[in-house]
Amino acid sequence: MQKRNATVAVIGAGDYIGGEIAKKFASEGFTVFAGRRNGAKLEPLVKEIEAAGGEIHARTLDARKEEEIISFLGDADKHAPLEVCIFNIGANVNFPILETTERVFRKVWEMACYSGFLAGREAARLMLPRGKGNIFFTGATASLRGGIGYAAFASAKFGLRAVAQAAARELGPKNIHVAHLIIDSGVDTEWVRQRRIEALGPNALDNPDLLMPPSSVAESYWLLYQQPRSAWTFELEIRPFGEKW
Repeated sequence: MQKRNATVAVIGAGDYIGGEIAKKFASEGFTVFAGRRNGAKLEPLVKEIEAAGGEIHARTLDARKEEEIISFLGDADKHAPLEVCIFNIGANVNFPILETTERVFRKVWEMACYSGFLAGREAARLMLPRGKGNIFFTGATASLRGGIGYAAFASAKFGLRAVAQAAARELGPKNIHVAHLIIDSGVDTEWVRQRRIEALGPNALDNPDLLMPPSSVAESYWLLYQQPRSAWTFELEIRPFGEKW
């Protein structure tokens, strides 16, 4: 592993996609700053990355709080130049429209849209003086389509996509690559597996091509990072082999 003088900040470093992104960039020599709401849950990720020879700094982070985002990204940048910021907070909930309370709607928007705006703005603030950087946002099928029961989630993801588009148009000419990755499928997590079994029965997991491995998502982020600026992607849609669309 060749050590880089650069950090990657993973906001929403969960057990699956976020963790795999952190491991991928750590394996490529980046120092990882990983944040999630319950920082204690990052301990297995820290052990795995350090055992492989990587460097990671794990934090408890509430991305809805401006001061925490500023501190988290600022600390990453002080350690080594912040080269990549990845916003990966999901907030995927399903409620019938009449059961979607004001609190649920607002909280989902705060988690999946507002906190993404904060992360993107503060990452740009640190990257602009150096004239380079990468800011990537995790989207979903709901970024493009409001499905039954997803009024809160889809509105937040639509909003995050708009934030990413506006940022890409403003920051791209300043040599900062902003991209939005739409994961148009179920990702292979324990939660998704359980939901599929409940909805489709005991044979729901027989076809491995219907769920996307989190490591494949991480590889897609790495591909975005490697793109030359003469061929930058703004929006990348990914789906597993068996997904219909």
